[in-house]
Amino acid sequence: MDLKTKIIEATIEEFNEKGLKFTMDDLSRHLGISKKTLYHEFESKEELFLEVIERFFAQVKKGEREIFEDTSLEIIEKIKKLIIVLPECCTNIDFRKLYELEERYPKIYNKIILKIDEDWTDTIQLLNQAIEEGKIRPINLVILKTIICSSIEAFIKKDILIKEKIGYAEALEEMINIIIEGISM
Repeated sequence: MDLKTKIIEATIEEFNEKGLKFTMDDLSRHLGISKKTLYHEFESKEELFLEVIERFFAQVKKGEREIFEDTSLEIIEKIKKLIIVLPECCTNIDFRKLYELEERYPKIYNKIILKIDEDWTDTIQLLNQAIEEGKIRPINLVILKTIICSSIEAFIKKDILIKEKIGYAEALEEMINIIIEGISM
């Protein structure tokens, strides 16, 4: 494993333990490397977070592609999985702690929101297919996408999941079940 990947993994561990409050000192101690080495790889904590986000969403896209191409899944199940995909490598991230991002790291927060909203091509294609097959009722897919993106944004923008002791994956699952039940025929 290369140093950048080790730093990313340690960042996730520190984030899960301390939220956004962990320092680069904490991270260098965690890794047993100097801060100089750490700053050689990443110029700032913000750059490090941006790299974590890029890697996370690259894994999301990979997971989406695998789901989309999985011929063993029924279309409704495929749609559900596509919308709430969390890559295996990222299941240990406590996404509930992201609510601090908007205020402390607005650039990173905005990057996440943009990533959530981009490239719904496969999902929209499957939703259209499900409508044509009579599996879901005809709906405005722009509105549906907006509802889903807004729900996901609310999960990371507010501390409601922590207050209610609801896991992020659990919240996504409940959200998609409510939505699919509402549009199913």
